[in-house]
Amino acid sequence: MRIPSRRRPRTVLVAAAAGTLLAPLLSGCWTGAGGTGSGGDSINVLMVNNPQMVELQKLTRAHFTKETGIKVNFTVLPENDVRDKISQDFANQAGQYDVATLSNYEIPIYARNDWLHEMNSYIAKDAAFDEQDILGPMRQSLTGDDGKLYGQPFYGESSFLMYRKDVFTEKGLTMPEHPTWQQVADLAAKADGAEPGMKGICLRGLPGWGEVMAPLTTVVNTFGGTWFDKDWKARLNSPEFEKATKFYVDLVREHGESGAAQSGFAECLNNMTQGKVAMWYDATSAAGSLEAAKSPVKGKIDYAPAPVEETKSSGWLYTWAWGIQQASRNPDKAWKFVSWASSKQYEQLVGDQIGWSNVPAGKRASTYTNPDYVKEAAAFQEMTKEAIEGARPTDPGVQPRPAPGIQFVGIPEFTDLGTKVSQEISAAIAGRQSVESALKKSQALAERISEEYEGR
Repeated sequence: MRIPSRRRPRTVLVAAAAGTLLAPLLSGCWTGAGGTGSGGDSINVLMVNNPQMVELQKLTRAHFTKETGIKVNFTVLPENDVRDKISQDFANQAGQYDVATLSNYEIPIYARNDWLHEMNSYIAKDAAFDEQDILGPMRQSLTGDDGKLYGQPFYGESSFLMYRKDVFTEKGLTMPEHPTWQQVADLAAKADGAEPGMKGICLRGLPGWGEVMAPLTTVVNTFGGTWFDKDWKARLNSPEFEKATKFYVDLVREHGESGAAQSGFAECLNNMTQGKVAMWYDATSAAGSLEAAKSPVKGKIDYAPAPVEETKSSGWLYTWAWGIQQASRNPDKAWKFVSWASSKQYEQLVGDQIGWSNVPAGKRASTYTNPDYVKEAAAFQEMTKEAIEGARPTDPGVQPRPAPGIQFVGIPEFTDLGTKVSQEISAAIAGRQSVESALKKSQALAERISEEYEGR
């Protein structure tokens, strides 16, 4: 799927992409290489400070460097900070960092602007990497307009419905094998108050294009709505978009967690872990925390596919992946690191040395046939794999889309648009305005982008 060229010249587009993708620099503290470029037998890697990446940093010297002789200088930053620093270095092609953690939102955009090194030439010569073992939707989401791969996933996720099976049994409730959103709403009403202080469901309401807009957009998709039609006409005021948004807002206001307008992933995870909600629709990656050894709800949760209405599936798709900067001085050594960090062998290393619950899963089919992993993640691993394999990043709704993305629109401007629209939706969840008012303002914001892309 090719996003049409803009009215503005390419140099301006590159600057706009960089500027829109920049997040505020929050702290500026990091560990690692500092301002020096890579060279010789060393590479510089810039990555988000998520737990799986921190474990990678700990394992690299004793394993990757020992085996290859390649020294890896890590710069590790919180998510907002790392996005800012990556976009600056890659947009300017400064070459300070050879490799960076990028999501399936940024990689196609970066590839379009020639900021990334293609990986097909390396894959062709590296049979041991086993590219075909990477789950199909992951490969698709990291592919550029030219059909070449520009990223390799470190770990991935989709979304599904988590619910307290013990509460459902006690209340005589049955979760359908493939629930619809209306069925979920009915169950939320019946589970509301099942235990003292327990609400029926947790749904994100916190402003942010990656917070409330992620689950809400999957609801919009399966209700038949879309942010833009194939001709780039904004559709946030369409009956389908309005019906989905009103459904979501009404559900969380009537049967959702307290303080929903300020609840994101972390808050819902806390609510589910502490037994404050009976259901939660969110990322498949949450299951590992719910089933952790010290979790109060370990063994009490069951899992169902992302609810649908008009589509066969509706789960989102997200991955933290490795991208190699086009200006890298050491692309061959960078690939050696990327192929190691995304390999079956690395997963085995983590499983053996740290524990199988820490394996960066969600990217390889072989992970889900590994008996050690299957045993550790028995409660959710099959449902997670099905959710990822069922994700449709280029065809998530009922109509053709002008850009890829399930829980986002794969254009540089979406970070700003999604954030502003999320603020309007969150205000509706808080009861400060109607859904109609929120979407009227949101439509006006989206129409500005339509003007740039329409007819191209």
